[in-house]
Amino acid sequence: MDKIYKTPKSSRITISELMLPSHSNFSGKIHGGYILSLMDQIAFACASKFSGTYCVTASVDTVDFLNPIEIGELVTLKASVNYVGNSSMVIGIRVTAENIQTRKIKHCNSSYFTMVAKDDSGKNVSVPRLTLTTAEEVRRFCDSLRRIRSKKEHKEQEELFDHTSLDMLQEIQNMDIKIHL
Repeated sequence: MDKIYKTPKSSRITISELMLPSHSNFSGKIHGGYILSLMDQIAFACASKFSGTYCVTASVDTVDFLNPIEIGELVTLKASVNYVGNSSMVIGIRVTAENIQTRKIKHCNSSYFTMVAKDDSGKNVSVPRLTLTTAEEVRRFCDSLRRIRSKKEHKEQEELFDHTSLDMLQEIQNMDIKIHL
């Protein structure tokens, strides 16, 4: 069977939504959980569009909320496939908010969602391969590779980490933390 190749451009999705008072938290800013929900939705749409299958969220890399989003601002999320594995895809997401009156746009956050393609019985299925056509697409692919490798190294370090070592206990003690077991 011949492999299918697609460009990241074929996966691109953009959604915009006006932020309402019902989306806000107690401080009057848009609730981070609401933005995360929108991010998950666009990651699903992007991965499903690219793969042609149902997809699930496997992991979410760091989400740093860079700027608060105000009620009445227009939030725009942009997503595209940055990397593909056998059944997984890394979806890059950028969130901006625009003050409709001043037209000022601010970057609110960026994140990377790993999505996995599934068949009707819930088994992983292969996804199309990537054809990278721009230097920006190559950069995003390489950045994804770097993050994946870093994640694996971090996981290996966690497995080897000895939280009972004398060095670690000394460090905890130096932080003025009491341990009562």
